[in-house]
Amino acid sequence: MERVVVFGRGGAGKSTFAGYLSQIAGLPVIELDRHFWSDDLTASSVEAWIGMQEQLAAGERWIRDGDLGPYDAPEARLRRADTVVVLDLSTLRCAWRAALRSRERADFWRWLLTWRWRSRTTLLDAIASHAPHADLQVLRTPAQVRRFLSTATTTAS
Repeated sequence: MERVVVFGRGGAGKSTFAGYLSQIAGLPVIELDRHFWSDDLTASSVEAWIGMQEQLAAGERWIRDGDLGPYDAPEARLRRADTVVVLDLSTLRCAWRAALRSRERADFWRWLLTWRWRSRTTLLDAIASHAPHADLQVLRTPAQVRRFLSTATTTAS
């Protein structure tokens, strides 16, 4: 596990998961939201985002934390990934976590609530096309997340 991409709807725990995995595996985390959104929450252009993805994916060891839904262009990071983790936790759990975290815009809530039937299929297709060699882990429960991290602990030791 040298180049890990973490996907999931808002509130799935991507940043928390990436932080724990970073501590276990010693990989640096790049939180994609920080590179994609401007201070006023304007989305990057597709061209600029693809260029940024190429730069971010160039390193040898990393965790890329982020799922930008309909704004995303994950191909560059997927082509370099050896491990892809999809946090596919329940809509209710993710909505609860997101509501506790902060106020969000309407487009965020539309994405969160429709992720499983709109974004997930497109995402899995992109993974199959651009990272067929990667170890794909789809984690649907907190227990599966804990089990993956405990296995990563064993593997990294």
